[in-house]
Amino acid sequence: MSTLEPSNLEPAAPRRPGTELMLVLGVSLGSSAVYSVLAIIEKLTRNVPLNQQTTTMNSSIAPDRPWLDLAYQLAGIVFPLIPALFALYLLRLSGDRDRIGFDLRRPGFDIGWGFGLAAVIGIPGIAFYLVARQFGFNTNVAPANLAENWWTVPVLIGAALMNGVLEEVIMIGFWFVRGRQLNWPVWVVLVSSALVRGSYHLYQGFGGAVGNVVMGLVFGLFYLKTKRVGPLVAAHFILDLVAFVGYSLAAPYLGWLLGK
Repeated sequence: MSTLEPSNLEPAAPRRPGTELMLVLGVSLGSSAVYSVLAIIEKLTRNVPLNQQTTTMNSSIAPDRPWLDLAYQLAGIVFPLIPALFALYLLRLSGDRDRIGFDLRRPGFDIGWGFGLAAVIGIPGIAFYLVARQFGFNTNVAPANLAENWWTVPVLIGAALMNGVLEEVIMIGFWFVRGRQLNWPVWVVLVSSALVRGSYHLYQGFGGAVGNVVMGLVFGLFYLKTKRVGPLVAAHFILDLVAFVGYSLAAPYLGWLLGK
């Protein structure tokens, strides 16, 4: 039998929300923001106008070896989810897991509002992208460039879901809870979250960054009103699903949209 008595156990260390926030951000979207800033600097220092450059997403790694390519794509979906799971774990340890509304308790509400938010963000977003590219503030964005395989569409669906969970759990749920625990004013939490979201989309160009700042503000205000991340994950998933799968199906007919 152990000789340790409950009274001899060391007390639990106090929670440090700021440290947790920086660590989660540092291993996920914060590092993405740094690389995104470097990417836009690289693009701006080329001898080619920004709107004549193309940003590719979801590209094949080994197109001549489909099963190896599939393994790469699955790894690219699974590993980015770990910081989101880590954030959820930290929220559970602090008793805040149920505060962010990421559960299956209100599926109708989450999905319904997800479609509504996707429409509010997506339709103006396309117009803003076209205008930004026309004025030279954005690259041509090609969101789906996988080789044609039986697993192409399922992988794109998985990538869309991963993006929704990763970004909304961390940048809304975790950021807002920990930010308020740090006694940040609500407007600081809202604006800082939106600015970080925009920063890690700079690799697309300034239009992509500004569009995502606006998206972050809309999503943040919705969360402040409802205290549910679920609709935001659904909306983000729908937006990326349309962009990824829709692009892969419609790209041959959208040369005008791609600047070709």
